[in-house]
Amino acid sequence: MNDKLLYVFDTNVIVSAFLFFHSKPAQALFKALKNGQLVLSTVIADELSEVLSRKKFDRYIHLKKRTEFLKALLREAVFAKSTECIQVCRDPKDDKFIELAVSAKAVCIVSSDNDLLVLNPFRNIPILTPDEFLKRQ
Repeated sequence: MNDKLLYVFDTNVIVSAFLFFHSKPAQALFKALKNGQLVLSTVIADELSEVLSRKKFDRYIHLKKRTEFLKALLREAVFAKSTECIQVCRDPKDDKFIELAVSAKAVCIVSSDNDLLVLNPFRNIPILTPDEFLKRQ
């Protein structure tokens, strides 16, 4: 794929990073982008697009800015396909992050979702909160 460190961030962490610029999720995302690259799948990119287009976020940031953020993030990210079906999460919608991390050989998954965090580590891939990521990396 490439020689940079690859990081998988769950959708909620990315959205929080954008909406709250000085938050731990934002600090973690900036650190990941400084040290390596965000890895996404088309499924995760589609989910990000859908979530960021929700009207409830209008009170924080206008849709146009959210769209610009998403376009910039997609340009910077590396895309990978999941090469195996993994069904281990209590919430099956979260399996896509595990599948992507395994397939792309990511160095970690950054998440605030307990359904993912309880699996830490999965196949030697750490699953960390943004705060844990900031302390470890």
